[in-house]
Parts: sequence; C-alpha cells; structure tokens
Amino acid sequence: MSIDFADLLMEVVARRASDLHLSAGAQPTLRVRGRLERVEGYPVLSGTDTREIVYSILSGDQRQRLETNWQLDFAYSIPGHARFRVNAYYQRGAIGAAFRLIPFDLTAIDDLGLPPAVHEFTRKPRGFVLVTGPTGSGKSTSLAAMIDEINCSREEHIMTIEDPIEFLHAHKKCLVNQRELGSDAQSFAEALKAALRQDPDVILVGEMRDIETMSTALTAAETGHLVFATLHTQDTAQTVDRIIDAFPTGQQGQVRMQLSVALQGIMTQQLLPTADGSGRVVACELLVPNPAVRNMIREGKTHQIYSVLQTGAAQGMQTMDAALATLIRAGKISQSLAESRSSAPEELRRLIGAGAMAA
Repeated sequence: MSIDFADLLMEVVARRASDLHLSAGAQPTLRVRGRLERVEGYPVLSGTDTREIVYSILSGDQRQRLETNWQLDFAYSIPGHARFRVNAYYQRGAIGAAFRLIPFDLTAIDDLGLPPAVHEFTRKPRGFVLVTGPTGSGKSTSLAAMIDEINCSREEHIMTIEDPIEFLHAHKKCLVNQRELGSDAQSFAEALKAALRQDPDVILVGEMRDIETMSTALTAAETGHLVFATLHTQDTAQTVDRIIDAFPTGQQGQVRMQLSVALQGIMTQQLLPTADGSGRVVACELLVPNPAVRNMIREGKTHQIYSVLQTGAAQGMQTMDAALATLIRAGKISQSLAESRSSAPEELRRLIGAGAMAA
C-alpha cells in the first residue's frame, strides 16, 4: 500500500503523541505518553519507503547535507495544523527519522505546572538562566513559555539561535528574531558572537555544545544581556560542574567567578506519565542563586548546593525529590514511578512521610 505521509503526521496530532519514528523493518511508531506504539493499518516500512518519505520533504540542499553528514536536523510543518522538529539519519545503510511534534500554541508558565519562581527569571534585566534535563523532558516548551512571557511584558529585542527553530514567536511587545542553524547561521558559537553585535536584550541559545559557545554565552550574560540556554544534565549541581569542567584547568577559576556572578537560575526538569494514564506532568528541581550558592560556585564546593536547595523554599528553591513528593501527594503520579525517577529514593520516602504527618 502507498503511504499518505500527511495522514500519518496528522495521526500524531490526533493521538496526542510526542514523537513519530520511521525505521526500515518496522511499522511507523508513535510515542504516546512516554510509551512506543505501532500505528495499526500501516505496513512494515522498507529502506526504500523511508528514503522516499524523508526525501519528499527535503530541499536539494538538505538532501546534500544529509548525504554528507549522515544526519540532519530540520523543521517541517503542515500549514495550519502542526510543526515538527525532525532528525533524519542513516542506520544500517537505510534512512530513519524521528519527528517531534511542536505545538502551535505557546503554553503559559503556570499552565505547564512550572514553579512560581520561574516567573522571576523572565523579569531579570541580565544574567544566565539554564534549563536542563534529558532529551524529551520539555526543555524547549519551558523556554518558549519564558520567552513568550518576556515578549508579552517587556519592550526589548529577543534573538534566538536554534537547531532547528521549534516554537514560532510573533512580534508582540518585543521584536523577536529567530535564527536557524544551517539556513540562517553556521554554528551556535558563530551566531552567538554575531548576536552581540545585533543589539539584543534577551538571547536564547538552543544548546551549548562547545567551549566557545559556553564562553560567549557567559560573557554575554556578564555584559548586560539576559541569556537562556539548555544542557543535558540531571540536576542543578551537576549543571554547574558540567560548565566548569568543559574548560581547561587553567581557565576554570575564571569561569567559576564568571558563573557565580552571572547565574540567575537553573531549572532541571523531567516529564512523568500521570497515574491515570491521561498525559504527562513535569517535575522540576530549581536553584535560585543566593549569596551562599554564589560563594559555593566560586570556591568549587558545588557538592554543598543540594543542602541549600533543601532549605531554600522561601526563595523559591526545591529539590527534585521535593517536587516528586508534591506530585505524589496530589495524586498525579504513583510512588513507584517517583522512586524509579528519584536519585535518592530514601529521601523521597522521608519527604512523603513528613508530608503525610503534616497533613
């Protein structure tokens, strides 16, 4: 049977899936609420099928880049219905692809279930804000919500550098320019250096992949810009270490000093399936640097940050375990799931017990 690819993509939207996978030797497969499901009624795809589908949505330049680099990031849209972030790649000599659904509508910070302190990040005049977590944890969605809040409340110039552009931002109170790697810019580092000459107030760096990007982002945050960026780290203290450890030993002291001054917040998040199976909910660890945290970063004592997170609720801070315990008490997730996602299950059980006693 011939495959109507537009219908297949609309199936992703209709079933509220987050991803579509095309792979030779398998039926088209959706990720629905975190689990993979085959799409019934579609045949097992051959290498020819996957190649024809992917090539049908690529420009000549994109085909060349895929054949040269053996992988390609790009955005694809069905006008009026959906946008997708796509990664096409070679595997076992055939072409495969992963399509991530990007919602058209921007969701507000509160509607996403993010901590109230996240609003404060959008009000900072300058500094460095990091959103971290594993792939598929909703980092892009959270960042889009923050950028949209700035767009609605400030009268400034926002510059984003993405690979590819995911959420489209209209000009509201702010002027928003969005640059995409491959079509608008050569690399994150080059685009970020150029951004400093484009009179931005707010800069979004889709991903910090190398030392040059990290260094330029830190400098931008120090010199009066509000910089948002992402990293694939599992907690807030690890995020600080990841940035510092990326630099040669001789530079690490200077980077600690820069980060201790520029950092305005780190949010580490993960998405969890709800207990009733109806969707997914976000759990966040939040670090809001106070003088004690800045001193720990400066002196290389990041292992002590967790204790500040535990006692910093008044400043909007919370540990991942505290977030998981709150979701359990609200009946949104199961305790067994929370324990499997917790880095310290004993601490999680203690928090659940303490919360039950207080109730």
